[in-house]
Amino acid sequence: MTLLHRVLPEVPRRTLQEHLDANGGEGLAFARRVVALEVVAALERSGLRGRGGAGFPTGAKWRTVVEYESSERPSTVVVNAAEGEPNTFKDRAILRADPYLVLEGALIAATVMGAARVVVGVKRAFTEEIEGLRRAIAEMVDAGITAGVRIDLVEGPDEYLFGEETALLEVVDGRGPFPRLAPPFRRGVDAPLRPGEVAPARASGLANQASMAGTDPSETAPPALVDNVETLANVALVLANGPEWFRLVGTEASPGTIVATVTGAVNRPGVGEVAMGTTMAEAIAEIAGGVRAGATVKAVLNGVSGAPLTAAQLDTPLTYEDMAAAGSGLGTASLHVIDTGTDLAAVAAGVARFLAVESCGQCTPCKEDGLALAAALEELCAKGAADSELVTVHARLLTVADGARCGLARQQQDVVGRLVQIGSREMAARVSADEAVEPVFVSELRSIDGGHVVLDEERRAKQPDWSFDAVWSGAAPVDLHGDHRAPDQGY
Repeated sequence: MTLLHRVLPEVPRRTLQEHLDANGGEGLAFARRVVALEVVAALERSGLRGRGGAGFPTGAKWRTVVEYESSERPSTVVVNAAEGEPNTFKDRAILRADPYLVLEGALIAATVMGAARVVVGVKRAFTEEIEGLRRAIAEMVDAGITAGVRIDLVEGPDEYLFGEETALLEVVDGRGPFPRLAPPFRRGVDAPLRPGEVAPARASGLANQASMAGTDPSETAPPALVDNVETLANVALVLANGPEWFRLVGTEASPGTIVATVTGAVNRPGVGEVAMGTTMAEAIAEIAGGVRAGATVKAVLNGVSGAPLTAAQLDTPLTYEDMAAAGSGLGTASLHVIDTGTDLAAVAAGVARFLAVESCGQCTPCKEDGLALAAALEELCAKGAADSELVTVHARLLTVADGARCGLARQQQDVVGRLVQIGSREMAARVSADEAVEPVFVSELRSIDGGHVVLDEERRAKQPDWSFDAVWSGAAPVDLHGDHRAPDQGY
């Protein structure tokens, strides 16, 4: 098994000409000379599934947005470049290697949707990626490739939820990254209050979220198509080379490649593109040079969005269907190798704390039970923990996702719950333990280069209200940051 270089070229493309010399632009040319549904059909034949985590079929998603197209106002295409999954760096690696490919995919989407505007949502902390995108957009505008489609960069906040697609739309529309109930194909970028409506307390600044989730097309705003960086890069290649080419690698249900990030107890942490169906063990060996000498795998953490897998599951293929059958999910293909020298109680405490802090507070159980869960796990990591802390962990895992409007609380159940399950003996041993263990610090990656991983260390001081004050205010983020306008730059 060797690394592939479809969406992650071996040599970065620094100019538009380098992209064009590598057959760039052919996918967009195809989209502009055929009818929209022919493009959708090609994506459906390819079997491309969204690479943002959920793996929803891309062709089906595009067909739905086309069917909800407004006759009065154009749709909007939104590129989700707000990567924040812990131990994941694949979208930023793609943007650094060839931002033109991603923008080409977005312009293809704009052609199909009849969109006049493309929005790239990116964290303002991603300065290198922003610089590359600005340069690429300017070159494409000057070359006439955008054909009058406006491309905006929205530089948003550093919060984890900014990467959730409805929360991303909230930021684009000038509010904080608080997930909506209504999906993008029913309520697009703009979701204003109707005359006489008042936004409810502890909501995201939107009016009547329940009615927004209705199915009457006359009650909806123009739809938005939100796709991930890796997905749109693949779109351009599918149209340039054909659905059959795309299926030359991968499996029947999960064709193509996946860009994976491998970190933890490995020789050289890194990012690489492999064929779908490559096993976790093979990906760890090829991308990261295998497990570090002297280390023995205990588990593999799949970011904080999918349940971790055990050492006995290292031969699980990286496909949507196989990872689901293993009790997890492919997610963003974030493989963080945990060795036997790491206490799973410490890992669970770190994951629970990250998710509890990043919870927006729209759903009370998510925030309150999440913080209680994190606190109990931290107490278990301390010396001489009481048995009641373990009781609290199990109890809060049952209720933390009650009424959840997004997936974050369910991640507590899936990831922390699975860590508690596979580490049950370690958890029990923490009760009245003579020695403390330090909770593992869980955060997004700031960079990964030459085998050197840099975490966002500032998150150590982040409070549950998303401030960095010395003392938590006791408020939820939604109560303090509900009116947030991210700066944007149009081209």
